[in-house]
Amino acid sequence: MHSYEFISHSEEETIMFADEFASKLNGHSKIVLSGDLGSGKTKFTEGLLRHFGLEDEISSPTFTIVNEYDAPKFKIYHFDLYRLADPEELEFMGIRDYFSQNCICLIEWAEKGEGILPEADLLVNIDYYDDARNITLIAQNSVSEHILTQL
Repeated sequence: MHSYEFISHSEEETIMFADEFASKLNGHSKIVLSGDLGSGKTKFTEGLLRHFGLEDEISSPTFTIVNEYDAPKFKIYHFDLYRLADPEELEFMGIRDYFSQNCICLIEWAEKGEGILPEADLLVNIDYYDDARNITLIAQNSVSEHILTQL
């Protein structure tokens, strides 16, 4: 599968890169964000939301599990599964309904929902790299491969 790497030297660079990435999206994307605590997953989400004019509304859904944002043409759901004790909890919250819509779903700590969550369209890995962050986007299907070729 196709991948794309970007080295970010600041939170603002991460936000600007995610904004540019978001300009290639048109809804119906399942994006898994992975990285250690504090690596920049929420900043990446902030940049994506900025592209859709939602940057003033962002907050981490660590305690609520999901935040919903109304973009002009579709919804954006930001999941943080860090506090999830059992993947079955996702069934109780109606997780499948979120993924059946024309929307963008951003999922942090997706491994905690293994077996319940649908396959991701795109993986975003954020790793520490000296004083910077290495952001690697990995396509999981032909649609996301096309998105990465546009970056």
